Amino acid sequence: QVYLVESGGGLAQPGGSLRLGCTASGINFSIHTMNWWRQAPGKERELVASINSGGSTNYVDSVKGRFTISRNNARSTVFLQLNGLKPDDTATYYCNVKRQGLNYWGKGTLVTVSS
Repeated sequence: QVYLVESGGGLAQPGGSLRLGCTASGINFSIHTMNWWRQAPGKERELVASINSGGSTNYVDSVKGRFTISRNNARSTVFLQLNGLKPDDTATYYCNVKRQGLNYWGKGTLVTVSS
């Protein structure tokens, strides 16, 4: 069974930072592309950042230059560093992996950006 467990959400002020982590089990972590998605209240879930097995990354335009995705294969963990946070970044952030044609999701971690 595949499990994804997110951590690191919380309350941050505008301009502040948070670091999210997602630890995976039940997969050969190092060979998979790992993704971070987010869903704000009343909005559709959107793909925020991805990192493939070789370490190449992609970001949605709205977070480029502010968020950084990284991975530690030895710890089966993917990170998302959130800098320069804005109120529009408020959302539940989900870790995701696709394995053998199936998508697996964590339960999410809430990020709230407010003064």
